[in-house]
Amino acid sequence: MVDLLNRDPNNINDHIKVSFEDVLAEPEGARSIDCVWSASYTCFSCCKGCLYKIMTLLCGICIALYWGCEFALIAFTHIWYITPCFKVMELNCGCLKKLYGMCVHCVLDPWCESCGMLFMAFGKK
Repeated sequence: MVDLLNRDPNNINDHIKVSFEDVLAEPEGARSIDCVWSASYTCFSCCKGCLYKIMTLLCGICIALYWGCEFALIAFTHIWYITPCFKVMELNCGCLKKLYGMCVHCVLDPWCESCGMLFMAFGKK
């Protein structure tokens, strides 16, 4: 069910919470007439709210449809392509790991044993 009261429960868009006081502010000594300040507040708030509602009315459903398709495509790609590819790579890398280990043991073990016996001979004297 869609929560119509809390539409950003994870606070992912906290950074765009903008009010009149966040944008316009008059310091002491540089003040407009009170009626201009009040009218500016009303214009800002109404324009921001109305334009947002008009834009969401005209574009919101299409954009939501696009993002729904985009995330469905991402989920489909991960489930049916990327995850199986990783599993194939994991299986193949396991075989390569065994092959690499055997090669290292065949080449390096005799060499290391020879060096160990050589140094052991120096240690006895």
